[in-house]
Amino acid sequence: MAKIIESVPNISEGRDQAVIEACVDQIRSTPGCTLLDYSSDPSHNRSVITYMGSPQACEEASVKLAKKAVELIDLTKHTGEHPRMGCVDVMPFIPIKEATMEECVALSQKVGKRIAEEADLPVFLYERSAAAPHRENLAKVRKGQFEGMADKVKDPDWIPDFGGQRIHPTGGAVCVGARPPLIAYNINLGTDNLEIASRIAKIIRKSGGGLDCVKAMGVMLEDRNIAQVSINMTDFTVTPLYRVNELVKAEAARYGVAVIGTELIGLTPMQALFDAAEYYLQIEDFKPDVQVIENHLL
Repeated sequence: MAKIIESVPNISEGRDQAVIEACVDQIRSTPGCTLLDYSSDPSHNRSVITYMGSPQACEEASVKLAKKAVELIDLTKHTGEHPRMGCVDVMPFIPIKEATMEECVALSQKVGKRIAEEADLPVFLYERSAAAPHRENLAKVRKGQFEGMADKVKDPDWIPDFGGQRIHPTGGAVCVGARPPLIAYNINLGTDNLEIASRIAKIIRKSGGGLDCVKAMGVMLEDRNIAQVSINMTDFTVTPLYRVNELVKAEAARYGVAVIGTELIGLTPMQALFDAAEYYLQIEDFKPDVQVIENHLL
């Protein structure tokens, strides 16, 4: 059977629709690659693009995207709530069908080399593709962001894997790697106090002694004047959606703050939603394969 790989790059543009569409068109125009979803956040000033295809199609689409992004996005003029180090900030590859993590690692290495050569963007390999343990965590690689990256790459521990000991003057650098499926899940709070969101994020994230496979930070949604706990869940089978949601609700209640809504960014594994339904509906002996109509069609 055909190998299918997913990629979910994030570009550092969430406001200029013409730029976003031009970048997304690189995916639309690549044979063998299917655009699944793209969403933009003006406060974060960031867009998440999701596509699937053969390894060859994903390779071509990803290189084309990087070339278009570096052409159109100038990080010297970029502002937004979300940390970023490159015009294409991160580009993960995920095995979906008949593909292995090892194949995604090899693909990330190939794509990273091509991006450095063809888009003139230095590349760090991260997650399963990382050359050393200290390069696995995206947050550690991105620390310092675009503004501090030119100095950071002077450190021998932080020389890019491809593209030399430098960054692109307007495009920065990009993280390319292989990883399991990730859920981008944001929780909106009924307050304009960013400090509350930041405190909750510190409590729930793994690095703060919180939940396994959870990364989180507090951000301000200026257009709505509310604070948000922005979360990446790297393995929902270890820490499920409902556990993150309940812990944030409990911590927010300490400050007299309610959760007023949540967001799923990009695509989410179906099982993660089934797990949440089973928990909140208290369904006994739930069998999604048997009891969900659409699963029979699949």
